[in-house]
Amino acid sequence: MKKTLQDEIEAVLRERIMVLDGGMGTMVQQYKLSEESFRGQELRDHSRPLKGNNDILSITQPDIIYHIHKEYLLAGADIIETNTFSSTRIAQADYGLEHLAYKMNKSSAILARRAAEDVTLQTGIKRYVAGALGPTNKTLSVSPSVERPDYRNVTFDELVEAYQEQARGLLDGRVDIILIETIFDTANAKAALFALQNLFEEKYAPRPIFISGTIVDKSGRTLSGQTGEAFVISVSHADPLCIGLNCALGATEMRPFIETVGKCTTAYVLCYPNAGLPNTFGDYDETPQMMAMHLKDFAVDGLVNVVGGCCGTTPDHIRVIAEAVKNCKPRIPPATVFEGHMLLSGLEPFRIGPYTNFVNIGERCNVAGSKKFAKLIMAGNYEEALSIAKVQVEMGAQVLDINMDDGMLDGPSAMTRFCNFIASEPDIAKVPLCVDSSNFAVIEAGLKCCQGKCIVNSISLKEGECDFLDKARKIKQFGAAVVVMAFDEEGQATEIDTKIKVCTRAYHLLVSKLGFNPYDIIFDPNILTIGTGMEEHNLYAINFIQATKVIKETLPGAKISGGLSNLSFAFRGMDAIREAMHGVFLYHAIKSGMDMGIVNAGNLPVYDDIHKDLLQLCEDLIWNKDPEATEKLLHYAQTHGKGGKKVIQTDEWRNGPIEERLEYALVKGIEKYIIEDTEEARLNQEKYPRPLHIIEGPLMNGMKVVGDLFGAGKMFLPQVIKSARVMKKAVGHLIPFMEKEREETKALTGTVEEEDPYHGTIVLATVKGDVHDIGKNIVGVVLGCNNFRVIDLGVMTPCDKILKAALDHKADIIGLSGLITPSLDEMIFVAKEMERLAIKIPLLIGGATTSRTHTAVKIAPTYSAPVIHVLDASKSVVVCSQLLDENLKDDYFEEIMEEYEDIRQDHYESLKERRYVTLSQARKNGFHIDWLSEPRPVKPSFTGTRVFEDYDLQKLVGYIDWKPFFDIWQLRGRYPNRGFPKIFNDKTVGEEARKVYNDAQNMLKILIAQRKLQARGVVGFWPAQSVQDDIQVYAEDMVLPATEPVATFYGLRQQAEKDSTSNDPHYCLSDFIAPLGSGVQDYLGLFAVACFGVEELSKAFEDECDDYSSIMVKALGDRLAEAFAEELHERVRKELWACCDCEQLDLTDLRRLSYKGIRPAPGYPSQPDHTEKLTMWRLANIEQSTGIRLTESLAMTPASAVSGLYFSNSKSKYFAVGKISKDQVEDYALRKKMSVAEVEKWLGPILGYDTD
Repeated sequence: MKKTLQDEIEAVLRERIMVLDGGMGTMVQQYKLSEESFRGQELRDHSRPLKGNNDILSITQPDIIYHIHKEYLLAGADIIETNTFSSTRIAQADYGLEHLAYKMNKSSAILARRAAEDVTLQTGIKRYVAGALGPTNKTLSVSPSVERPDYRNVTFDELVEAYQEQARGLLDGRVDIILIETIFDTANAKAALFALQNLFEEKYAPRPIFISGTIVDKSGRTLSGQTGEAFVISVSHADPLCIGLNCALGATEMRPFIETVGKCTTAYVLCYPNAGLPNTFGDYDETPQMMAMHLKDFAVDGLVNVVGGCCGTTPDHIRVIAEAVKNCKPRIPPATVFEGHMLLSGLEPFRIGPYTNFVNIGERCNVAGSKKFAKLIMAGNYEEALSIAKVQVEMGAQVLDINMDDGMLDGPSAMTRFCNFIASEPDIAKVPLCVDSSNFAVIEAGLKCCQGKCIVNSISLKEGECDFLDKARKIKQFGAAVVVMAFDEEGQATEIDTKIKVCTRAYHLLVSKLGFNPYDIIFDPNILTIGTGMEEHNLYAINFIQATKVIKETLPGAKISGGLSNLSFAFRGMDAIREAMHGVFLYHAIKSGMDMGIVNAGNLPVYDDIHKDLLQLCEDLIWNKDPEATEKLLHYAQTHGKGGKKVIQTDEWRNGPIEERLEYALVKGIEKYIIEDTEEARLNQEKYPRPLHIIEGPLMNGMKVVGDLFGAGKMFLPQVIKSARVMKKAVGHLIPFMEKEREETKALTGTVEEEDPYHGTIVLATVKGDVHDIGKNIVGVVLGCNNFRVIDLGVMTPCDKILKAALDHKADIIGLSGLITPSLDEMIFVAKEMERLAIKIPLLIGGATTSRTHTAVKIAPTYSAPVIHVLDASKSVVVCSQLLDENLKDDYFEEIMEEYEDIRQDHYESLKERRYVTLSQARKNGFHIDWLSEPRPVKPSFTGTRVFEDYDLQKLVGYIDWKPFFDIWQLRGRYPNRGFPKIFNDKTVGEEARKVYNDAQNMLKILIAQRKLQARGVVGFWPAQSVQDDIQVYAEDMVLPATEPVATFYGLRQQAEKDSTSNDPHYCLSDFIAPLGSGVQDYLGLFAVACFGVEELSKAFEDECDDYSSIMVKALGDRLAEAFAEELHERVRKELWACCDCEQLDLTDLRRLSYKGIRPAPGYPSQPDHTEKLTMWRLANIEQSTGIRLTESLAMTPASAVSGLYFSNSKSKYFAVGKISKDQVEDYALRKKMSVAEVEKWLGPILGYDTD
């Protein structure tokens, strides 16, 4: 087998101490070169000064560099460094020479190579060339800004790219060794190592790697704060041939730190100090003899394998040093260091070995696990969130878990920012980080910020071996340890044998195929929830403990970890119970080999301190000794709550009405009387004529209470399961009577078609890419107990399978579940596919990583049918029942839509750092209609305007939307009694609402009969074409390019950056009008309507001190004006424009905007600029023809007025422009011929920047 360079150099290192050259800068300074000398012929016209840029001399003064190399070689150097300390494009940017980076490195390598070969030939002793990679002038771990500790002026990827370019030049110039030197920030060095590994995998034969750090002072730390041992641990994954220190200190000061390096590495040790410490003038005073004496001491004491010089050293220093160490024996590297230990590092080292106590991985810096932390991160308050990390470390966390998995966060960005903040806090950064995410892009973002050796949590086999190995290979390249979850292609391992099998398979793949260090492998065999009330969960704790024992015995080096909070999730809200369960579980799991766990550091009770009754209950539950263990622990929780008061159970509840008894039984999970109470309700035919009414009434009301209590943390999961079983018993009693009723109905009507006995069919699935299904299974049980047919598709379910099952089973509802963040993107995809395929089945979203906000902001806008976030199993029954109730579903969906719209608005307003695309990018991503394949726009029945002098008010009454009327009076019914006329049934406001409504009806009759009010309006249509963001209006059809428009309506385009998963365009109103030059003639309409006489009547009532009637007439005036706009728009669609002449819609459909076309108004979200009204008023002569005027602030008078534009295209839609950037404001001002300041005044609320 051919000997490699590594083998060759290692053979020399075993035989003798090798000598490295000295300082290049020291020698260049002796030449006293001028600016012209640095420029040479090649760069004589360069725009920036180049003096001091020593690296460029390899191109402009190659003879000088060659001569310096040769001097060092002849002085006795075995290895010379290329003149490339600053030859990255990053460092050369200061000189404007980024474009020469590759050439500088290749030229330098060729020069050094020539010198080495010449001296080898001359002396007969082989000399080597080390390609030098300096640290650059930027740092990944330290902010250049005091005010912004999270800011970085370079990224990991930029460094990798720069180092790859540099290394390519060096390798193409035939260097023997790659030397990463003067490392003051280990993160920069890791980027260089990452770049080298890329090159060695892609194209180049591997070269030996030398790594040399720099200790900045006698503290023994690098500039970025790491100790020497932590530094060695952080870079050892690259398997360097040599590792050591250079620069900053003289040999005497460097000795203790070189000793430290030697004690914690199996590599050879490299040491090339400065010629002492710099004096007051920045010069170095240590003579060659003094320096050689110190380094000889190092050699005699067996500390070094390679010696040389850095700043202030010359060929004379190297000559004396070479002579001094010539006969010294080299250091013999140890075969192993810290045998049997996992080595991690932050700023300080952390070793986990056979005798290390249980390792606490702090869990509170997790947006999914800590509400406080999540709230701070969502608000952008990272500095305060940092205090949570600090407390975790202070409370004993030896590793810090960081998780940014939330659908509303830009995970990679949030992870990067928080890790950067941590780097600024030495008290936190001293411990290793655990970068925790189910999204590998987030994991990579975290790894790119960590100078230490961290843990990745986690990867698994769920996507198959290729995906697993690809991720593991990348983690190894970053030098991190890895948590492997016990999942495979089949899903989550729950049984002992499966846990062992999956972990064993993963172990052998990592060790055999990737050469992964076994001590860097951590298995999480899945701590799953016990005490749920479901028998199949009873063995989960035992299975983990027993699997842990076998894994530790059979997989050498591997560690065991787990997320402890999962165990007790069934007792959410009962912290004392949960902590006791955790303490008992850990006591046994640690004895079986569990090494570490994600815990709330400081909140773990000592086993012996747990109250003996509670301890026994927890033991029984964990070891499944007592089938009643869950019940007993629940009872303990209920009787030892706050204050520890015993709760005395009585049967007093049996004296209440039947409805209260049924509700109580459901909430308390009492089966004893449920049959007799259900039968009592059934026999009350007057109140409950049908058995179904009992289910929909008192039983469902009881389940609503269960949902509310669970959501508030006042009930626990086992109780929810119990409640569901009580419900099942009650429903089971009613089913025979319901079937009998069905048979009687069939006989009466003569129908033969079988009626579905179930309340509805629900397809449940854990989405593709996710193997978590316990929560979904619980939902299935609860729904099944409530007489729903549940089709459970299991885990890792692709979209097409979900939709096919829904159609095959005629599903009424689809429920998607997911625990990991990538599942959220899959849910968005499913919703989009359902919309594309016109499947209009309600979609429920659930799972630990989901949220109302994510559902409202990211999923609901992609699907026009109901999309509803269901917090947990307890809520699922009520939600499904309301969605399937013909009398409730429309109001319920409307309620959800309004709620989600509020959530979206709150979310976007809360974004402190919303990003924007440029105007040109927004235009490129505009809404582009294929106009030639669309139906031709309909020509209106007339062009120009038509005025309505005295519109019939009686015609408008039927178009009044009464909901805003009640809002004016601050009368808001609660669902399901929100809308009109259901508000009258509301217990709180119903009576008052009816009174106000009756008063309104009486006044309306008088106003119309006595002609106290007059409705006037105007409508107009014109040929129109869009020109980019604007709409030009013309007097005549057949618009030619040279035709002058009679008016232009200017548009504003959305600029907020869309979510990475979104295909949504950046809308502008002009997108809905055919472009000029498209060959398609289009049209635009406008209207203005008002109710006159309102102000006069209101004033008259005020004069009579009748404020009630004064407000009433204003409210009715507003309602009539809006009704006028609605009725007129219907006439436009059916008659005046006739673009929807077949339309048949009732008032409910009109309210829901079910028609084609839109009527946006200036000053509202689709065009927030009120000044566009001026164009409307001029074009249609509105004030003269109707009397509707504009005030100075462009409000309409009378106040009961509505105006807007008409768009007829079926794809037109309402949207909110949202915040916009300055480039659009400047462009808009130019088009409108207004000053930027004036535009900013009118658009103030939507400016995405400060004008100060």
